[in-house]
Amino acid sequence: MTTEGNALAPRLQLAGRLDALRARMVAAELDALVVSHLPHLYYLLNLRASAGLAVVGRDLNDLTLIIDFRYAEAVRRLQAAGAMPPALEVVPVPTGGTYDGTLADCLRAAGTGRHIGIESDHCTVRRWRWLAHVLDGSTQLVPSTELIERTRMVKDAHEIALFRDAGGMLADAVAPAVNAVRAGRTELEVAREIDSILYSAGFEALAFETIVAAGPNGALPHAHPGERRIEAGDLVLLDFGGVHRGYCVDLSRTVAVGTLSAQARRLHHAVAEAQAAAMAVAAPGVRASAVDAAARAALARHGLADAFGHSTGHGLGIEVHELPRIGRARTTETGETDDTELAPGMVCTIEPGVYVPDLGGVRIEDDVLLTENGIEVLTPAPRTLGDQEAGQAPR
Repeated sequence: MTTEGNALAPRLQLAGRLDALRARMVAAELDALVVSHLPHLYYLLNLRASAGLAVVGRDLNDLTLIIDFRYAEAVRRLQAAGAMPPALEVVPVPTGGTYDGTLADCLRAAGTGRHIGIESDHCTVRRWRWLAHVLDGSTQLVPSTELIERTRMVKDAHEIALFRDAGGMLADAVAPAVNAVRAGRTELEVAREIDSILYSAGFEALAFETIVAAGPNGALPHAHPGERRIEAGDLVLLDFGGVHRGYCVDLSRTVAVGTLSAQARRLHHAVAEAQAAAMAVAAPGVRASAVDAAARAALARHGLADAFGHSTGHGLGIEVHELPRIGRARTTETGETDDTELAPGMVCTIEPGVYVPDLGGVRIEDDVLLTENGIEVLTPAPRTLGDQEAGQAPR
């Protein structure tokens, strides 16, 4: 963990995030929310840790962080640097104690009769049952869904600045990544070189396992790079991303090695058209499903509707897959419609793709920021096939 200045959200941004969350809590009639998803601790408190719990109350001064000995010094440094909310109360897990036991003590100390939200997407049944048992009805536990995730959808000024930096870094990595693709090399060799390129570009970590899928393997949207050697005539699908100061960026390109068949080139042309169509539609006030529909309509015109089976994009942030989901409208388990209306400050990918068994796949992916007037492409790098000579790579 670092306390380097601009790597951390200023207190003003933290206060805005907490205010937005508390407004959602009021609407959900919650007196407090137990925060257990670790990326949320980074978002709300600047703390990157492998364990921890927070309790956010409605009142501005009602904010508790529960940590164990491993993070006591990290929290002390963040507080000394003015990089945590000033009202934060830090409660250590006692020696020999547990996080859940300390949480139960905090909830009991806050009083009875309160409605406490629990992040239902990030809480095990075992934890829920245990808390309900030890609290013994003195506090009502309420399952909450996506309160913080929906707050995170719209990025603040600090996050947008990080994304612009990270997007530029990733765009600069495209040319050397494409140049790493040569006939005779294995997918794994290319993936390892791309990983090295990302670290050399300044990324602190990989956002996910780099995908290099050559020839028929490209028909697997999330293929794992293996020992297959790249051959002349292959389409090679590349999907890679990095983490910059805690935030993820993600990009895909498809490379031609040597002379491609007319069918393979047709796939790339169709996907490029689909991405352009989706980008042309993306704007504030537009539903995510409309962006997805534009990409699908373009592919349908090429007879490739059935070759596109995933959503057109996803949100980016502290996690590489966040809200909003840029896909077809769908009904959730609660009967609500999941079809986000896009708004300025959202950051998402636009990544249509087609996947044809025995031939391969094409995906073209960029990261975009929703602005007041449309989109800003955060990863401005060539989207051409990046044709590579079919000459053998040195061994």
